[in-house]
Amino acid sequence: MQLFLIATLLAMAAAVPSGTPYAGYKAPAIAIVAQSDVRNGDGSSQWSYAGSDGTTREESQAQKSVPGYKDAYGKDYESGAGNTNRGSSYYTSPEGQKITLTWVADEGGFQPKGDHLPVAPVHVYELPVAPALPYSRTGPGY
Repeated sequence: MQLFLIATLLAMAAAVPSGTPYAGYKAPAIAIVAQSDVRNGDGSSQWSYAGSDGTTREESQAQKSVPGYKDAYGKDYESGAGNTNRGSSYYTSPEGQKITLTWVADEGGFQPKGDHLPVAPVHVYELPVAPALPYSRTGPGY
């Protein structure tokens, strides 16, 4: 029984991953070369940073009053406050592609834009129309 417990513990110890997932890979050190963070009393803010590898990110947010509304199920919602966020990021992908991503997040939801994002194809086609058949009443009582 003791031999079984020792063998189990040794098997568990051998199964534990050691080191980094990519043995021998060392990530380059990236320093923050510029940084800004402004918080305003009205709830708006702006922040940004730039890395030594050329990456940048900036974002701004503003408080916004949201009018009351009624949803599709007839439930009423009171007016209140909300946020509007805008931002952008720039970086170089591992394949060497320069990526620029901009976004807006407001009452319309999160709306990202970038040349690297997939775009749904546009289908141009006409829906088939069924031929009109003459109408005649049939059945009991007619």
